[in-house]
Amino acid sequence: MDWGALLLSLELALWTTFILLAIGLPAAWWLVFRRRWWTPLVEAVIALPLVLPPTVLGFLVLTMIAPQTPIGRFWADLTGEPLAFSFSGLLTASVLYSLPFVVQPIAAGFAGVDTRVLEAAATLGASDRSTAIRVLIPLSWPAVVTGAVLGFAHTLGEFGVVLMVGGNLPGRTRTISIAIYDHVQSFEMAAATQTSLLLLGFSFVVLAVTYALQRRSPTPWPTR
Repeated sequence: MDWGALLLSLELALWTTFILLAIGLPAAWWLVFRRRWWTPLVEAVIALPLVLPPTVLGFLVLTMIAPQTPIGRFWADLTGEPLAFSFSGLLTASVLYSLPFVVQPIAAGFAGVDTRVLEAAATLGASDRSTAIRVLIPLSWPAVVTGAVLGFAHTLGEFGVVLMVGGNLPGRTRTISIAIYDHVQSFEMAAATQTSLLLLGFSFVVLAVTYALQRRSPTPWPTR
């Protein structure tokens, strides 16, 4: 078992989930309650990782954060290290890759809330922010938890995106999925089997929790 790769993957998944919740909650609120004629275009952009091959998305992110690009130069000037082939680069790619797995379930949960409850809160003088925090999110908590769980699990199992953006640097960008690939390439089948079974068990638990939440709050969530 490559414990270093496992810990790195868990750290990446935790940070990605935290950032995605910070982005996904207001994004889902806007998609549901502030729709415009161009909202479907935003929804399509958010959903792109569902249909793009991971290697394609990883390549696009890599070209966007390469050292010679404005983003890459800005990050290097700010931190003194390149964004590509670093943990920060992995985090950037992971946020983009798992975005629909968090935003879509939360948006579906928000859409299922009775608007009369929200209107009542507004009538009593509550601001949009207060209504969202005190009414909307508590009523949609199964969808929020579902989005967080799916985002975490999806990040933990990434391969193509993290390999393209981070490479395979032990202790820096070598995640558990890449470690499994390396074990197979080296014919270390026992280690690959042990790690794969661990991820299989974790994935089963995640799906069981997700389906249990679906029974509490029937909101659709993306599949791939």
